[in-house]
Parts: sequence; structure tokens; C-alpha cells
Amino acid sequence: MPHTVLPPHKAVKSHRATGRITLSDVARAAGVSPSTVSRALRGERAVDPVLIERVQSVSSKLGYVPDPAARALASQRSNHVAILIPLLSNTLFVDLLDAAQNTLRAAGYQTLMGVTHYDASEEEQLLREQLLHRPAGLLVTGLDHNPATRKLMESSQVPCVHLMDLPGIAAAEQPYCVGFQQTEAGSALTRYLLSTGRKRIAFAAAQLDPRVMQRLNGWRSALKAAGVYEPTLEFLNPAPSSLALGGVMFEQIMQQRPSVDAIFFCNDDLAQGALMAALRMGIAVPSQVAIAGFNDLTGSDQMLPTLTTVRTPRARIGEAAAHMLLTLMRGEVPPSAQIDLGFEILQRQSA
Repeated sequence: MPHTVLPPHKAVKSHRATGRITLSDVARAAGVSPSTVSRALRGERAVDPVLIERVQSVSSKLGYVPDPAARALASQRSNHVAILIPLLSNTLFVDLLDAAQNTLRAAGYQTLMGVTHYDASEEEQLLREQLLHRPAGLLVTGLDHNPATRKLMESSQVPCVHLMDLPGIAAAEQPYCVGFQQTEAGSALTRYLLSTGRKRIAFAAAQLDPRVMQRLNGWRSALKAAGVYEPTLEFLNPAPSSLALGGVMFEQIMQQRPSVDAIFFCNDDLAQGALMAALRMGIAVPSQVAIAGFNDLTGSDQMLPTLTTVRTPRARIGEAAAHMLLTLMRGEVPPSAQIDLGFEILQRQSA
């Protein structure tokens, strides 16, 4: 098939009064007809791939959200709320989702869920798909999004509340969000380990999403304040977090740094796997090495020894975020743009 020669990109001068980017805006900017834009965005095989790429690029830059209900009133909203979470295999997000959904359903709203798998591009695509249903509101995990996703959130004009993270005091943007200070939680657990007499405290992490990296920063700051920070005690693995990986990382740490006297695992599944590995290796916990986790996941209080960890209020976060979103969807302003629900250090037998 011969390649189509495309006209030069045209700037969008104006769009309708609502501020939403329209199909016609994309067509003008791409130098093609609205029907061609529609067919290109649907990925029809009859459309030249070069043209599809051009239209998708322009659409992404403008933050265009396709609207299958364009024939309805522009102000019409559905009774759906879109929720984007990273995983369903982690009970942290299951608890959060369950609480948010129960709160929204009680108010007459249904939920549309998307799982991003910690992938920024997948999150962007899921958001585009969810916005096709004209949701009344959005619940989105975290504050770290790619520019295209941020553009979609802004141009959609759909009320949005962020889950789990809170912006720093000096942050330029102060979005609506419910969560806790991840960095402070990481620092607090590290200070607790220091208070037990531990000096060589390793940090072991997987997945390496923004919240994990904030906990890492908390660990660093606490050790630096105590004058015992060692960069070589950071063990970071981008693989998905799991019990099996926790066992592997524990063996790695004990082989490479046998003088370590405590290990802060970024998530409980890693720490649980480490406890199992310690039993297999005959390493005494906590007398030889202390082990601590994060999130107080199911089973942590049943480990041998029971796992010291940080309890995070994920169910309360889901409920509070849903209530904040309900306020925004009513056109009202919440009493506070950010809600910090805190965390709790659970001192058990492992540390």
C-alpha cells in the first residue's frame, strides 16, 4: 500500500465553550476530516498506519477524549466512577477497592475498575478507555503519572481524587488526595529498628514504584541522621514483589553482607519470604538478624516469628477518598484537599 502524504500539522485555535477538546479540533490539527480521525482512532485496518500514528499523536498532545455519547447533552454524566489501581494480587489494593466501592455503591454509583500493573503507558490507555464511559468521577492510585495521563485528567474535567500518596509541603500542585506520608513511614520504621540497637540496617525492595522509593528515602534519611548510612546496604530489584523473591533477596543479603543486623523489606510479602528462608538456612530471627516489613498484609501476624511491620490504613483510605469524591461530584468543595490518615508501627517478634 502506498504511503499517504500527510498535510502539515495545524494548530488548534479554539474549541467549544466547555473547554473540552473535540473531534473537530483533532481533525483541524491533523489536517484531515473528522470521519478520518474517528476511523484512525478506532484503528481500522483500511486506514494507513502512518495516518493512524499521526492522528493518535495529535490526539495525545491535545488531550482529546473520544466521546461516544456526543449526541447527548454536553453536561450529561453517568453514574459510574472509574478506579485505577496497580494490582489485584496485593490485598492492599483489594482492601482499598472494596472500601471505596462499598461507599460509592451506597451513594448510587457503580464502579469501573482498571488495573495498571505499575505501567504508565497502560495507565494512560486505561484512563482513555474509562473516559469513554463519561464517568462522574475518578479515583486514581498515586500522584506519579506521565504527561499524557495528566493532560487527560485535566481536559476531561472529571472530579478526581488520588489514593495512597500525599504531595510534599513544597509541591507546586496540591491535588485532592487521601493517604499517608510514605517517606515518614519509612523513616519511622527505620528509627524503630535503630532504637532496638541495630546499626547495620539493609533496605530490600522490589517493584520499585514511587511509593517504594519514598520509603527508601525515609530509610536513608533516618540512617543519615543517625550517622550510620551505608549505600551498599540498598538492595533494589525491579521484579514484581513476592514471597519467593523475598527469600531470594534474603539469601543474597546474608551472603553478601553477613554483618547486617536488620533488614527493612519494602513490602510484607518480601519479608514473609525472608522469614521462611531464614528458617531454611538456620538463621535466628531476630537475635542474628531482625526482619521488618511494610503494609501488615494477611498472614504477617501468623509468621514464625510474627512479623514486625507498618500497618497502613488502606480500607480507611478507600472510604475517605470515596467520600471526598462524592463531595466533588456534588459540586462542593471538601473541607481539605488532602487527608493524612497516618500509619502505625506494629512491634512483633521479628524485630
